[in-house]
Amino acid sequence: MASFVFRAQRRLKKIDSSKVFQSAVITVILLSALLIGAKTHQLSDNTIAVLALLDLGITIFFVIEIVIRFLAYPKGKRFFHNGWNIFDTVIVIGSLIPDGGSGVLLARLLRVFRVLRLVSMVPELRLLINALLKAIPRMGYIALLMFVIFYIYAAIGSMLFNQINDVLWGDVSISMLTLFRVATFEDWTDVMYETMAVHPLSWIYYLSFIFLTAFVFLNMMVGTVLEVMSQEHESFRAEQHGETGEGGEPASRAQIEKLEQELVEIKALLVKNQKNVG
Repeated sequence: MASFVFRAQRRLKKIDSSKVFQSAVITVILLSALLIGAKTHQLSDNTIAVLALLDLGITIFFVIEIVIRFLAYPKGKRFFHNGWNIFDTVIVIGSLIPDGGSGVLLARLLRVFRVLRLVSMVPELRLLINALLKAIPRMGYIALLMFVIFYIYAAIGSMLFNQINDVLWGDVSISMLTLFRVATFEDWTDVMYETMAVHPLSWIYYLSFIFLTAFVFLNMMVGTVLEVMSQEHESFRAEQHGETGEGGEPASRAQIEKLEQELVEIKALLVKNQKNVG
């Protein structure tokens, strides 16, 4: 019995890891996305019936696919230790909600999220999402500092320009919205020239704010994401080549280079010892 289960699991694992199966899953996900878009148009009753059959077939395919992945996993319970597996399972179970009655809106929303399964199926997309999630804590501190700058400039702007245009500078909250408009370069020169008519040096206020937000903080955000993404790519490449560091974690490029340097030094010592013996 145990031998039969082991052979069945190996077959399922072979199916799950095959390129044909992976391509079929990606194709069905894309078909599901097109199906969602088609349902937003005005269609005839016959077309709606055909789309409903296709939707049922896609749902059945996803159920079979997730069952194969679960049974192919070495230890069934560990299947849910992976966040992407949990995500896929929730999406598939949500797709089983009937598209009718009181849960029609929920069913349609969950079917929309089936498109996100493309992220879990493509390793490169998973890499991007993982990098983005790991960068969020660092980006949070940058966003907090940016909020402080926004608040300071909004308070100053409300004090200086309140009498010029109450709609744009009436209070701190409205001033922050105006500054967001300035930071996104949405007709910001109109706002600046209006205040410069009363305060000729107010251009310093706008240019210093744009320099801090649009150039400094935005580049800090981009730099943080690129740094984390680079680390993720290094870990991914190390994992693909079976290179691991201490504690079973993927080795970094610095660790690999250090090991290579040590091997060169050991080789040089061996050559030197051989010459001395000779």
